[in-house]
Amino acid sequence: SDIKGWSQPGCGRQPSVLSSRDNSFCLAELLTPSSPGSSMWTTRRDGEVKLRMEEQGPGSEAPKTVHQLFQESVSKYSNFYALASKKNGKWAKLTYKMYYDECWKAAKSFLKLGLERFHGVGILGFNSAEWFIADIGAILAGGFAVGIYTTNSPEACHYVAENCSANVIVVENHKQLQKILEIEHRLPHLKAIVQYGEEIKEQRPKLYSLTWTAAAAARFIMLRDAREKQEEVVSYLPLSHIAAQMCDIWAAMALGVQVYFAQPDALKGSLVETLREVRPTAFLGVPRVWEKMEEKMKSVGMKASAIRRKVAAWAKGVGLQTNLKKMDGRLDEPVNFRLARQLVYRKVRKAIGLERCTKCYTGAAPITRETLEFFLSLNIPVMELYGMSESSGPHTISLPHAFKLGSCGKVLSGCHTLIHKPDMDGIGEICFSGRHVFMGYLNMEDKTREAIDEDGWLHSGDLGKHDKDGFLFITGRIKELIITAGGENIPPVPIEDAVKNAVPIISNAMLVGDKAKFLSMLLTLKCVVDADTGEPGDELSPEALAFCQRLGSKATKVSEIISSKDKAIYTAIQKGISAVNEKAVSNAQKVQKWVLLEKDFSLFGGELGPTMKLKRPVVAQKYRDRIAQFYTDTEPPSGEPSARP
Repeated sequence: SDIKGWSQPGCGRQPSVLSSRDNSFCLAELLTPSSPGSSMWTTRRDGEVKLRMEEQGPGSEAPKTVHQLFQESVSKYSNFYALASKKNGKWAKLTYKMYYDECWKAAKSFLKLGLERFHGVGILGFNSAEWFIADIGAILAGGFAVGIYTTNSPEACHYVAENCSANVIVVENHKQLQKILEIEHRLPHLKAIVQYGEEIKEQRPKLYSLTWTAAAAARFIMLRDAREKQEEVVSYLPLSHIAAQMCDIWAAMALGVQVYFAQPDALKGSLVETLREVRPTAFLGVPRVWEKMEEKMKSVGMKASAIRRKVAAWAKGVGLQTNLKKMDGRLDEPVNFRLARQLVYRKVRKAIGLERCTKCYTGAAPITRETLEFFLSLNIPVMELYGMSESSGPHTISLPHAFKLGSCGKVLSGCHTLIHKPDMDGIGEICFSGRHVFMGYLNMEDKTREAIDEDGWLHSGDLGKHDKDGFLFITGRIKELIITAGGENIPPVPIEDAVKNAVPIISNAMLVGDKAKFLSMLLTLKCVVDADTGEPGDELSPEALAFCQRLGSKATKVSEIISSKDKAIYTAIQKGISAVNEKAVSNAQKVQKWVLLEKDFSLFGGELGPTMKLKRPVVAQKYRDRIAQFYTDTEPPSGEPSARP
């Protein structure tokens, strides 16, 4: 697919594009590495920092600019496919050379539209070739590429655009355009809005369009791959997030990966269809994606015949035991494992589009051991990554030959980890050092000083420890720690995960009790989600229905369970929580009260973030009255947990 250019409705022509000669001063200045600064951080848009060079290893490599990285990729992968977008049911593709050329066209167009050095180009849309090209084009032109979440409100868009002094904002469609038009008058630096993805519905000053050339798109489809073993990935996680940025744009560029773009409703249900079609060789899924896959596979499994269920259970038992032994260094594969691979594992991988996938990863949020074991039992090892936006993505990584369940792996070569102020168990705050540490927060000196200490260590805010083999384990987050009235520090995630594992009908669980005498929990049930909006419905999911039927409950809706306080379901939940409480290390860590909420947490409702991570402050505010109700009694409860209707 060829990008035709930037045009303004009603003008009858495209704005002229500056030649490389016209831009020689600006672009040459951008593409020449500047001399290193003397400080470890800066908050100025034109600031410099001291490079954390090392004497040997990856940290000793000469720095390179984005343009240099891209040039190297083009020289190595010129005719390989780079980007694949589905247009009218067919895959339209750009080679690396075409991709490079389009980024330069975008850079020159941004300059023509008035982009100034160190000013922002906001990008508001779902993953696409245009998103990548606008991102890299902004950098090549000397500006900042600034991703904006598609779920942002107009006010949230304003905060981002104003903070980066955006000169240009690129939007995907009319819906996103309306957000920018609503705040346009409050963005003094804004000079142009560029829309792609659909025709502009109204003529306005400063509004331009980005169009595709259909003939060129058809021509690109006929190209052949330059090599057969090129890595292929699916881009679907929000590009405003560091995980997708690093995997889909920068690592892909460096390694010559072919990136396929999923449909905008990927996280609402269409992702598996794209995976089946593309059959990627590597896949990164946030925990919620893996959990949804697990739920769907379990739901399908329940409908299978008794013989098929028995074979699947046998294969999963063999798969889990064999793979756990592999983690301990015993690499031999027994005959029953090879048989299970033929009968079950290969079919499962094909069903979810991962039959060619040799690298399955998870990151961006905690994942339960139960989910990891589920996929491991099907011979799909899901390996954890750990890092931060402030560390340019991954800091530790699990590898096929070096991983442990529940661990985020070992530190990347050239990076360093410090466990700050460890306690008796070796648990302390995880701190990072290395060339991957960010320059600082733009215009936020106080926040930057909090993040980077005087010795240059980046403080993650996460708690963790190393085992004897150097594997990193995350035990909690400082800001998420619940500090009870008795002064005990309690990480909520392990307790929440234990409850979800003990009670299969539970979708989300959030522990509360900060500064309180005892712990309580907000619970939601698994339900059917609207495929178009992502809104959780009232109908129970197939897995939840099967759970109810096994208990003798006739409930088919969440509202039925809550309104009738369904005895079978409430008893099962209490039984599960009691089982979790029996394993608690202290009375303070026992869940004493809980309540079922009418709606599951979701991106739609605002309780989950773009990477499906639980937004605890939002949930706490939204259900503050329910939480307060837990603590209306002056004395803490004792014995069995109690449920609130």
